Amino acid sequence: MDVSWEDFGWERLAAGVGRRRLPIWDATAGVVVGDDAVLLFDTGATLREGAELRAQIETLLGGRRVTHIALSHPHFDHVLGTAAFSAVRVYGAVGVDDLLVRDRDVLRDDAIRHGVAPDDAAQATDVLVAPQHVVSGEWTLDLGGRQVLLANVGPGHSGHDLALLVPATATEPEIVFCGDLVEESGDPQAGPDAIPSRWPAALDRLLSLGGEDAVYVPGHGAVVDAAFVRAQRDELARRFAVS
Repeated sequence: MDVSWEDFGWERLAAGVGRRRLPIWDATAGVVVGDDAVLLFDTGATLREGAELRAQIETLLGGRRVTHIALSHPHFDHVLGTAAFSAVRVYGAVGVDDLLVRDRDVLRDDAIRHGVAPDDAAQATDVLVAPQHVVSGEWTLDLGGRQVLLANVGPGHSGHDLALLVPATATEPEIVFCGDLVEESGDPQAGPDAIPSRWPAALDRLLSLGGEDAVYVPGHGAVVDAAFVRAQRDELARRFAVS
């Protein structure tokens, strides 16, 4: 299950848990492997990126396929690869399902503005997959031999921010996939759908989920610790004048 992650550009975080920093926008895609199911956290910025993730995971796992997808938030670099996967259960924060149907043209235009080729952006949004399962609080997924927790911890970076908690084992710490609520390779980005007044509270919820010893995986950048998340939380509070 843990064969040569690095050979495919993946970072092994724990047994059966890894992530890849995708090129160009440095967005994170994460994978959690159970005995019966494989969960992918975010799918990339294009169908090509999604197909590459699918092929790499199948090679790493000896032909096993992704069965579940969780979308951290509805921005192009995290969701446009979803249609590259077939017969999967897709999860998102409540409201993402309606937004991805209603605002697909906005998503397409945003992707083009950030450098996605117009044809690629149009193709991906034409077949855009909205979540069939929406998370309003917390949702435990049983992957077979391990359970993970999806938590609607937003809003903050967007109106619909979902985090993934992989519980600790006897030998490995908890891992929290944060989406873009946390960014390491640049300052946190607050676009038109951000809700800055509630972003610090979302990071408080992330810290409550993972605790002091967890590994925190940002939506962009290198893995960080609780101290980094707390410092970013305090900086956001200062930046947006939130007490």
